[in-house]
Amino acid sequence: MSNYIVSARKYRPMTFSSVVGQEALTTTLKNAVKSGKLAHAYLFCGPRGVGKTTCARIFAKAINCENPAEDGEACNQCESCKAFNEGRSMNIFELDAASNNSVDSIKTLMEQTLIPPQNGKYKVFIIDEVHMLSQAAFNAFLKTLEEPPAHVVFILATTEKHKILPTILSRCQIYDFERMTVPRIVNHLKMVAEKEGITYEEQALGVIAEKADGGMRDALSIFDQVASFCQGNITYKGVIEDLNILDSDYYFRMVDLSLENKVSDIMVLLNQIISKGFDGSGVVQGLANHIRNVMMAKDAQTLPLLETSDEQRKRFQEQAAKCPTPFLYRALRILNECDINYRQSSNKRLLVELTLIRVAQITQPDDDSDGAGRSPKMLKNLFKHITKSPANTVPQVTGSVKTNRKPTAHVGAASDAPTTTKQSAAADATIATANAGQPIAASTQQPTMVKGPHLKLSSIGMTFQSMLHPEKKKEEASPLDTPEKTNEEETAKRFTDEELALQWVQMCNRMPQKFVGLASRLKNITPHITDYPNIEAVIDNEIFLSQLNEIKRKICRTMQVTLHNDNIQLTLRLADTATAKKVFTKREVFDNLRKENPAFEKLRVSLGLELS
Repeated sequence: MSNYIVSARKYRPMTFSSVVGQEALTTTLKNAVKSGKLAHAYLFCGPRGVGKTTCARIFAKAINCENPAEDGEACNQCESCKAFNEGRSMNIFELDAASNNSVDSIKTLMEQTLIPPQNGKYKVFIIDEVHMLSQAAFNAFLKTLEEPPAHVVFILATTEKHKILPTILSRCQIYDFERMTVPRIVNHLKMVAEKEGITYEEQALGVIAEKADGGMRDALSIFDQVASFCQGNITYKGVIEDLNILDSDYYFRMVDLSLENKVSDIMVLLNQIISKGFDGSGVVQGLANHIRNVMMAKDAQTLPLLETSDEQRKRFQEQAAKCPTPFLYRALRILNECDINYRQSSNKRLLVELTLIRVAQITQPDDDSDGAGRSPKMLKNLFKHITKSPANTVPQVTGSVKTNRKPTAHVGAASDAPTTTKQSAAADATIATANAGQPIAASTQQPTMVKGPHLKLSSIGMTFQSMLHPEKKKEEASPLDTPEKTNEEETAKRFTDEELALQWVQMCNRMPQKFVGLASRLKNITPHITDYPNIEAVIDNEIFLSQLNEIKRKICRTMQVTLHNDNIQLTLRLADTATAKKVFTKREVFDNLRKENPAFEKLRVSLGLELS
């Protein structure tokens, strides 16, 4: 047990030929060794775990080898190679810039460059994670990097080339390492598994390669973890269970159900996924990546862009043959919108559910006349209603209102309901129209334009219910849809000043956003009953009075609806100069308080407070 070495170290390449996936770079380095044309500084950059530091060590050993092979490889037989392999070489120095990033560390390194090698040709300095050096350390390094001694070679390695100063980059030969492809990682894992005597399923190795995200070191670390979990027999089920990865079968089933418009089955499937501990964001991102792969598999030209195993590639091709291209495009757009809005959503599961419903209804026809027995197209029709312009929708009055007036058409009413010209004009009115005479409370229930999967459920509840139960549409119509006989008592209920003040404040809270300033000032006014049921509001400003006169009829109608009394008449009056209240500043308010109660002044003095 004490001699165990992880695969990432045990199978670390020792020669250029054993480096996986970097053939172009290794060929260039071998040619440089053969020709003896060496630069004084090299920069190896690329993602993590692709072989930057490994290639730097192999290159350092090769340029100091006493008997290099014809292809530029180190012989591994000379004293220099043996010393390097055993970790006792005095010509190769490694510096971790992440923990030695100060000016003093670089100055110590510069002093080492002045001493020539005792054996071998070059002193090689490998600086890993060079982007972690401080600005001052970079500046101290510049001069030596530009004109180092003839026996010095610098090899810099970094994962973030953009953080390195341009003056450093211009002094180095830059080698960009590539990410490992899934097939190359799978082939390398097969070799390791065979040497370790581990059995495997190729699909399981493909999952490990995808999880590694282009890094061979990560792939070997995951391989060791999974091999320990599976006790030497790596299976697909064991991999997804150990790594907590959602089985790709869920995504294939989800796409198939979407093509068949089976919303209920998708909701059940989503619940199964969430019950396994996966969050909605991972489901949306995974499904988006799956649909992207299906789209890539649809065309032979884009098929090489699929980074997956051969078995999975065949499954993607089979599903791509069933998926229309417009479906894939629209599904990707819908899922991308959900991914963008997921973090801001207060009800994340609902957002994911609505997104999957929209995806499932992409291929659903608008006409359902021949769909007897099929589930109603809830959300498709729903989105059609709520994305209409607010100017063409009818404001809904909160609460159940019964009136002797002729009712106006409701949004959810049938299209063939009889309406008069006067009713149509009222249906098109908005809060900005002063002569419409509709209550202000209704304006807050207008549907608004919806982008993506966001829905305001409070404004579409009745429409949603009517779509869920189309057979009850006529029975559950709004009171405003059909005339009803009402008695005089129900439209002339008595109210008090307290009820009037309460409904007045609630009206102000329901006013549209464009009247927010008007509503704020209106809250400071308290209406009173003058000659019952008439009410009066005293305004202390002529400009404010003129603004309120423009929507006076709306305010009056709102009071009639909310207080259930159609006989209410509203009077707006300008306050007399003698009765007008003076508006005090905060300083004046405090001065009045401390005059009336000297304790305020004592408190201010004791706390050492100053008036601003």
